[in-house]
Amino acid sequence: MKLLYKFSLLSVFAVILSCKETPKSVNKATDVSVTETDVISIPESWVNSRVAKAKEKLNSSEAGKVVWNAMEAHGGLDTWFANGPITFRFNYQPLDGKTARDSYQTVDTWSNRSVHTSATESSAKFGWTGEQAWVKAKDSTAFAYDTKFWALTPLWFVGHPFVLSGEGVNLELMEPTTYKEKEYNVVKVTFDAETGDAPDDYYILYVNKESNKLAVMRYIVSYPQYFKDGGHAPEKFTEFIGEQVVDGITMPGGFKTYWTVKDNQPGDYITKIDFTDVSFEKDLSKDFFDAPEGAKILE
Repeated sequence: MKLLYKFSLLSVFAVILSCKETPKSVNKATDVSVTETDVISIPESWVNSRVAKAKEKLNSSEAGKVVWNAMEAHGGLDTWFANGPITFRFNYQPLDGKTARDSYQTVDTWSNRSVHTSATESSAKFGWTGEQAWVKAKDSTAFAYDTKFWALTPLWFVGHPFVLSGEGVNLELMEPTTYKEKEYNVVKVTFDAETGDAPDDYYILYVNKESNKLAVMRYIVSYPQYFKDGGHAPEKFTEFIGEQVVDGITMPGGFKTYWTVKDNQPGDYITKIDFTDVSFEKDLSKDFFDAPEGAKILE
């Protein structure tokens, strides 16, 4: 999974996108000045400009049209950005006994900064500022996993198709497929070589031909800290379960992940993911995503 960590500044905002140690640079800074306020606020003109550029780019290819139509079906890219930062609980539960990852998190959908709070210990937190990963916890074992990698990873589950609106993203229309007796357009997502620190990551999205909504995401993890000699984990097959509509945005109700097996079918069920407590927040202080006093900055 990518953790887009390299990004240019968007006036007072750091603009990044990734699920990896060095987030992917998929959006460019907008040269617009705005009056500072005490809360995070994205001017409507910024949203309109960014959405217009994404629409033009995506509609220039058949694969892009599928993704744009999916954005529209899920509530619209303009609504996604205008709603403000998203808050949710993401409870990732491997079924093989490996480490669970359960946190409440807030993500700035505009610049992809994040703050996670442990679901079991409210004083244990970690996040990504747009430039630095940090962690603050009394107990060093509070997060028994790579928090730098995980800071934005959940966004690459809950944020599709909107996370594909920036630069550095390449789309390829593949052969359509049938899954559970429904017809799907299939789009493969890859990344420019200099985008983030795991450019070999890819996603394969199934978009329903009738509703234009996402149903399946196949993907690989090639995070270098996990695969120091190159390569990647076997492909996974994630099914979007149900749906929930929050402030005009349609998102999955949860996820079930399998290993991908022969003929691109789901094999063993390996991870249950609960996606709950979803809301958008428009009144966060502009320093909300800064590393708190006493936090450890991660290299």
